[in-house]
Amino acid sequence: MSGNITAPETTEHVTIFFADWCPFCQRLISALNRTETPHALVDAEAEGTEDINAWIESVNDGNRIVPTVLYSDGTHATNPAASEVRAKYAELAGE
Repeated sequence: MSGNITAPETTEHVTIFFADWCPFCQRLISALNRTETPHALVDAEAEGTEDINAWIESVNDGNRIVPTVLYSDGTHATNPAASEVRAKYAELAGE
């Protein structure tokens, strides 16, 4: 996979690329909802997500792994703990 694939555009500090069938996705989203941590959700299985899936693969050694989280500073994490996402959100939001 080429390393020059551009990250998807997002307006949120935390964007989670997920799939409905993924238990890791469900756990992360549920934990963030419990603590009211703001985040955007993008279904990696939806129509027209070829570019998104190419980016997911490009940051995961060619593997399409969900959840992959994109942060507003351009960094990303694969299957992170909710505590990591909350800490990164607080950093990005200046809290």
